[in-house]
Amino acid sequence: MNTNDSLVIGGKAFKSRLILGTGKYRNHDEMNASYQAADTEIITVALRRLDLDDPTKKTLLDYIDWAKYTILPNTAGARNVDEAVRTARLARAMGLSDWVKLEVIPDSKYLLPDPTGTLEAAKILVDEGFVVLPYINDDPVLAKQLQEIGTATVMPLASPIGSGQGMVNFEQIRIIIEQATVPVIVDAGIGAPSDAALAMEMGADACLVNTAVALAGNPPLMAQAMAQAVEAGRKAFLAGRIPKKAYASASSPLEGVVR
Repeated sequence: MNTNDSLVIGGKAFKSRLILGTGKYRNHDEMNASYQAADTEIITVALRRLDLDDPTKKTLLDYIDWAKYTILPNTAGARNVDEAVRTARLARAMGLSDWVKLEVIPDSKYLLPDPTGTLEAAKILVDEGFVVLPYINDDPVLAKQLQEIGTATVMPLASPIGSGQGMVNFEQIRIIIEQATVPVIVDAGIGAPSDAALAMEMGADACLVNTAVALAGNPPLMAQAMAQAVEAGRKAFLAGRIPKKAYASASSPLEGVVR
């Protein structure tokens, strides 16, 4: 077995293949306990939802150990290209990171990403030297276009944000994985550890989970379960599952059986 199976994004290697968010936790203690239980390394933060007007006021960033985690600013809340690009530039100006999880979401009901807006914003940010991790629909054509312009990953949704529906369009994501030249991170809609395991068994490189952990009855325990599911799914993918058959196949050979 390959013991050096690292997730590599933008030239940086990570042991954990589970990325966690910061939204919806009941308190900061549960949030940090969840990160610790999952042994995660990347935390995504919605910059537009931070109160930055008062420099003396604490924000979410003050409750996260910057020395322990890689902070991934995201453009959640951006409805168009200009808002997304401006948010990414703000993160850089603040000294947070040159990495950005790119989200362009004009629809407040279904929260589905804008494909053309995402591609346009990604082109601008890649040209400006950002490490771009774009959140997209399960669209193989768009995923390929984003890779070709230089994004560090592609992040197709499993199902709508926060829905907990799990893996819906397996074949679309399977095509994205098949054609990928960068890591594929399944993002949004994962509701249970079994969903994360399925994504990893298909060959996804990582999973990003927020709501399913933050709103669980016991977030740290759910975070640990998600981490174990991601690890198990990855090992299953590397091991190679048996093919599905339409008929039974005896586990024990029949040769030499006394009749």
